[in-house]
Amino acid sequence: MDDELRDEILSIFEAVLDAQLRAVRRLRRESRQASATGPKSKSQVDMAYEVLQRADSPLHVSELIERIGRAFGVEVNRESLVSALTKKVARKDRFTRSEKNTFALLPRG
Repeated sequence: MDDELRDEILSIFEAVLDAQLRAVRRLRRESRQASATGPKSKSQVDMAYEVLQRADSPLHVSELIERIGRAFGVEVNRESLVSALTKKVARKDRFTRSEKNTFALLPRG
C-alpha cells in the first residue's frame, strides 16, 4: 500500500474516532445535567396551578411566589410569572384574575 493511500485511510479513521469521542462526551455531559436537575422540572405556570389548587382560594402574586418557593424550592421571577398567568387568563386557560395581581383557578365544568 502506498503512503498516500495509507495516510488517507488513517485520516478517515481519525475523523470517525474523533466524531465518536465527541458524541460520547456530549452524552456524558447530558447525562450529568439530567441527573443534576432530576426529573423534568415543572413550568412556572404548572407550579402556580398546583399551589392554587392546594390553596383553594385566590392568591396575590407575592404569596403565590412565596408558596412556589416553599413547595418546589425554586425562585420564580415575578414579571415572568405575571406575564405567563396573564396570557393564560386572556385565553381562559385554567386561570382567572380576581383582583389586580391576584390569580385563581377557573371553576371546573
